Amino acid sequence: MNRRNFLISTAALSAFSAFGKYGQLIGGITSPGYDLVAVKNGSPGTMLEHGMAAMGGIKTIVKKNQTVVIKPNIGWDATPERAADTNPELVGRLVKLCMDAGAKDVYVFDNTCDNWNKCYKSSGIEKAVKDAGGKIAPGNSESNYHEVEIKQGKRLKTAKVHELILESAVFINLPILKNHGSTRLSIGMKNMMGVVWDRKFWHRNDLHQCIADFATFRKPDLTIIDAYAVMKQNGPRGVSLDDVTVMKSLLISKDVVTADAAATKLFGMEPEDISYINLADEMKVGRKDLKNLNVHRISL
Repeated sequence: MNRRNFLISTAALSAFSAFGKYGQLIGGITSPGYDLVAVKNGSPGTMLEHGMAAMGGIKTIVKKNQTVVIKPNIGWDATPERAADTNPELVGRLVKLCMDAGAKDVYVFDNTCDNWNKCYKSSGIEKAVKDAGGKIAPGNSESNYHEVEIKQGKRLKTAKVHELILESAVFINLPILKNHGSTRLSIGMKNMMGVVWDRKFWHRNDLHQCIADFATFRKPDLTIIDAYAVMKQNGPRGVSLDDVTVMKSLLISKDVVTADAAATKLFGMEPEDISYINLADEMKVGRKDLKNLNVHRISL
């Protein structure tokens, strides 16, 4: 690890310990009452296993015979080490957990930026999903998207949303934490842009407000933020491996705003630095203030 990456990783560990006063630096304790679980120093799959155990287990989210949709970031034709897309090991392990919980079907998709076939393959996510018994669904056809009303939206009043989001019983949001040129950070709420058809409207009409508006429509049942490898610059696609720092961290919360707020601290920022987090907090989508939350920290 070079000096720059070491300093960033050290800062991330300091931020990790600042999420809340109730955290414990041990694993293996199970409680469904945590507002946020933060895990560090393991492989993506292992951190997920420990994190979900601390949240009370996947069966608190996924019931037998339910249809589950998992939305990772698969937007870019890039290999896993580039950290442009969600880690494939993490995606595959989550699919397996859902299947083991008795899910009828587990679908994974994204409305990609690059060619969807190449994104699904290069990211390693397609193989990981299929190996775990899940189903890969395309996100490149407008016919799969249906117009809905965003009743609480201030700028975003309607949107065409992928039918899997509309029809599935469980929606799990699985973004990767990374730098973004338009929003500074791409995290949980930003990741949900990949479930709508027309993202150009958002960019033309106050992107941050549109992100917050859409979060009022369908809140994820669970948000899991991949911070194993983090793109610190040149996001969202990245330029080279020099953009990436290995942090070996994972955040889990039922509140997407809380998850995003915690992720800003891992990145070395504050929730107040990201406009869509502030707007979502003001619109009562979730809670950005991490003080006095019941936070569980696990160091593997």
